[in-house]
Amino acid sequence: MAAVEQAASDKDLKSISEARALARAARQAHTQLAELSQEQIDAIVTAMAAAVTPHAEALARLAVEETGYGVVADKIQKNLFASCQVYEFIRPMKTVGVVNRIESKKIIEIAEPFGVVAAIVPSTNPTSTAIYKVLIALKARCAIVISPHPSAVRCITRAVEILAEAASRAGAPAGSIGWMTTVTLEGTQELMKHRDVAVILATGGMGLVRAAYSAGKPAYGVGPGNAPCYVDSTADLKKAASDIITGKTFDNGVLCSSPNSVVADEAIDGELRREFEARGGYFMNQAEMDALAKVLVTPQRLPNPALVGKSAAFIAEKVGLKVPSGTRVLIAPLAGVGRDFPLSIEKLAPILSWYVVKDWREGCERCVQILRYGGMGHTMSIHSKNDDVILQFGLKKPAFRICVNTPTTHGSIGLTTGLDPAMTLGCGGWGGNITSDNITPRHLLNIKRLAYELRPAVVTAEAVGRTTLPKAPAKPVEGGIPAAALASRIDQFLASKGYKPDGPDKARPTESTTEPVGRAAPKPLFGEGGSGSAYGSVQPNQSPADFICEDDVRTALKNGRKLLIGDKTIVTPAARDLGDAEKVFVIAGWSS
Repeated sequence: MAAVEQAASDKDLKSISEARALARAARQAHTQLAELSQEQIDAIVTAMAAAVTPHAEALARLAVEETGYGVVADKIQKNLFASCQVYEFIRPMKTVGVVNRIESKKIIEIAEPFGVVAAIVPSTNPTSTAIYKVLIALKARCAIVISPHPSAVRCITRAVEILAEAASRAGAPAGSIGWMTTVTLEGTQELMKHRDVAVILATGGMGLVRAAYSAGKPAYGVGPGNAPCYVDSTADLKKAASDIITGKTFDNGVLCSSPNSVVADEAIDGELRREFEARGGYFMNQAEMDALAKVLVTPQRLPNPALVGKSAAFIAEKVGLKVPSGTRVLIAPLAGVGRDFPLSIEKLAPILSWYVVKDWREGCERCVQILRYGGMGHTMSIHSKNDDVILQFGLKKPAFRICVNTPTTHGSIGLTTGLDPAMTLGCGGWGGNITSDNITPRHLLNIKRLAYELRPAVVTAEAVGRTTLPKAPAKPVEGGIPAAALASRIDQFLASKGYKPDGPDKARPTESTTEPVGRAAPKPLFGEGGSGSAYGSVQPNQSPADFICEDDVRTALKNGRKLLIGDKTIVTPAARDLGDAEKVFVIAGWSS
């Protein structure tokens, strides 16, 4: 046991060390990528797409072999979607320098790359997601480090190796594309939190997405799907059944936008069931649903990995169900949504739940319940010819991709619709994501703007008044309490407290004195060379000195005289200390 724990600890340390080294290398590469021209970036992206496209089938087979998930033919289509359709969409995009000019507003928009991307790639769609994320990152001039799912390291590594070799030949700096080969949770967390990583692209389970959002970096995460498909009484039932089964069986349902529930108007329920049965749908009874739920649904209300991405026939055999030959989808008629109905979760396998409603209003409410139980903000579909009902679903459903008369799987990623082609689909605020968009190179760019003046700033009279400098303080106005009056009040106050002068009263100014205390030029501080000082007084008509240094103070002390200083006299610190200590300074009044 100790040996196993030590081996796990060693693997964690190796993974953490690898993550740090890759992040540092990517940061160095990023500074060089950021300086490349649009032509150089486009050449790199084109070279990568051209290099990986011929490997679509080999990578699909490797992915199915390693993970056990999905269908080779469908994974080929997903790989080609990433290397061809995503590439064609991003190819004309401007991502370097000036990307837009808004003449009416006199604004010039300039693109700056976000920084190093930490990309988490899942096991359900490993190679296609890796291709897609590398292409959009390099298109945005961002270096990227891939953290593969531990059960898909080989196939993801092979896909990224092909892309990296092509990028290098086309002029990409070393370290522009990195990938972890020793993958642990600790290593992935270290990568996401590393100071050289600027943004996280996280595709995976809710635990991983939460970890990405708590890494302290901007992150694009994707939540669960659990997409409902509403079929109203006006729908083309043959097409609706075909679309839903096509979407559910595509790669055995591993895409998060795969259909998970059918919500059918009761007026067409019987006919729609027959259309599903004609295309390989098998409706289970209660005992069969209980047996399936017991094996499929874990205590954490998640699908059992052993059944994820497997065919309906494989699942039926594992659970002990006897189904007709040619069964493509297992269908569970349910009366509700939530913990009491285990098969209402996102299933990631060719299994559908089935609900019957009175009309579109009840269907609307049922779809909301399904989305709230694990698919908020993601995807749903509506099959209808009633544009008013379609619009009401668009206005009221908490899903950011509402696919109309098309499979959710294909429509959500932009394969059969005009949505931006992408393998990472934001769920917005409803799903706890930062965006509701399909993620493209634009999400890995920061835009700075040159904004020219359109309207001159208005300067008010009040503002002008506030900006004028204050006037210098005026000379104090003559006035105040006469010195004799002040002295008399002090004596009265001291007498009231029991204090008396120690000797005969000193001479006081007479009541006729008009000079206020501290206002006019004072008389000598210690009389005419009298008591209180060993030194003389200032001379009549003496002006305050302009500058006094320590030597001036010593000379005054030697000659037994005082120094007159005013408010403009400059006194050095040493002179101030000595003069204050020896009481050699006489303070003049305010200068005129």
